Amino acid sequence: MSNTNKTIINSRVIIIQKLYGKLFNDDEIISFPKHRFKKFIKDVVYGTIERDEVINDELSIISQNYNLKKLDKIIVIILKAAIFEFLYRSKTPIKIIIKEYLNASNFFLNSSQTKYLHSIMDQLGKNIRNNYE
Repeated sequence: MSNTNKTIINSRVIIIQKLYGKLFNDDEIISFPKHRFKKFIKDVVYGTIERDEVINDELSIISQNYNLKKLDKIIVIILKAAIFEFLYRSKTPIKIIIKEYLNASNFFLNSSQTKYLHSIMDQLGKNIRNNYE
């Protein structure tokens, strides 16, 4: 794996970690490490937090197909960050967003959870991009 890919993956891992920390401690002050993609990381973390209501609306659309209440919290966080990117980073292809979050999810999830996550993200990405383009 090239250094560029590792950096991109690491940026998604940092996004997931920051959002996870904020979910369990609303008072947490988010600090960001020095990183080549620090602006991207901050944009996605703060954007996901600020647009939580819109993101939850998108999640609720697929809730008839997936039991979101039973999902691992880390999966929900990954989905929220991916939804933010599907909605607000429209120049990034769906496949790239999904691939990068799946790669990052390997730090947190087992392979069966990752396959399930892939299925959900694929459906979300297609629904969102079809409705907003």
